[in-house]
Amino acid sequence: MDYDRKSAVSSFYGGRRSSVDALNNDFPPPTRPEGRARADSASSFYGANRASRADPYDAANPTAGYNRTSYFDAGKTAPVNFKGGVDEESQAEPAWDVYADFNNAGPRYSTAFGITDDGYRQVPSPTPYSHDGAGYAKLSTQTVGAEEPSTPGNVEMVTVPALGPEWKADELRGMSKKAKREEKIEAAATKWKQWNRGERGLCGKYFTRKFTAWFIFFLCAAIAIVLAFTIPRVPGFNVNGSEPLSAATSPFNTTVPTQFSRAPANFSFPAEMKLQADTGSNFLPLTFNNIEGTVFDLQTSRQVATGETGKLTVPAKDFPIITLPLNFTYVATNDSDTTWNNWYNGCKNKAIFVDGKRPAVQFRLVLDMHIAGLIGTKSASTVVNDAACPIELPQNSV
Repeated sequence: MDYDRKSAVSSFYGGRRSSVDALNNDFPPPTRPEGRARADSASSFYGANRASRADPYDAANPTAGYNRTSYFDAGKTAPVNFKGGVDEESQAEPAWDVYADFNNAGPRYSTAFGITDDGYRQVPSPTPYSHDGAGYAKLSTQTVGAEEPSTPGNVEMVTVPALGPEWKADELRGMSKKAKREEKIEAAATKWKQWNRGERGLCGKYFTRKFTAWFIFFLCAAIAIVLAFTIPRVPGFNVNGSEPLSAATSPFNTTVPTQFSRAPANFSFPAEMKLQADTGSNFLPLTFNNIEGTVFDLQTSRQVATGETGKLTVPAKDFPIITLPLNFTYVATNDSDTTWNNWYNGCKNKAIFVDGKRPAVQFRLVLDMHIAGLIGTKSASTVVNDAACPIELPQNSV
């Protein structure tokens, strides 16, 4: 290999440097101390004057490419200021405004093509212009081409985010109604299992399984005790044995006419029945929304009278007297009707009979009670065999 060519490629191998070495052209080659013996003869392959790499002088002061003088000059190196002085940060240039170009503000950092404008330039805004009435605008600056529709003056630029990855099949299924419903069912089943094991309550940590069981037990016991004292009981009724039927008093006696007729066969008269109620099984006053009474002839089972009390309240643990007004009204085919004759004979004048005793009327009383606090209608009935007619017909009656 040519010596000059090898030394021109790199100074790594030491020795004499030619003029083509641009990195070390301005520096003279190091002088070799006199009287130093060569370490070996293998280094003479590249020249007789080349120093050996085993030379301790070359090892301590390398002249190869790995030193500061083997590169281009980087410029002036500023010394470190240990004495203080001007703060470099206070004289630093303003920070880089990344939004300057986006907002159309700030200096223009590019001076290509002779552009030296370093300020903000207002974008020309359109001015209203009507071509056929509306819907067109004319730019304030001279433009080439036809007129174009106007755009709003305040334009807001929005940064659109990049599109994400495509939805997977399991993700699409998770957003369906069926998957959400299954998740709710699964979550409810999990909570139910945890509640059965006593790990959670119905309301967070409250109402666990054990607590809920005791709570329901005491609640049912309390409700049973309250209902035992508050639920009304159906009272019992007794009829006045000495006078089951009595004459009607004012003003009810004026509402029903008193008469017996053979053609057509009928009768009508007002009356009252005294009933004694037994409310000993009630702890609270008993309220009747209505008591409806119906009287049937005991022999023929024909209805002969009706009546009602209306709303009334009776005390508890007592034997109150309830007056039931009755409207006796009956219509027969002729005067041979058994029902008509039974009540006609019972209501005749006492003077007609030798002993002064009229025949007793026999009937069955049915009571339909509408009690506040109880569902439905409660019924009770009784039979009267020897009741006296509450009215007395004149001797010359039909």
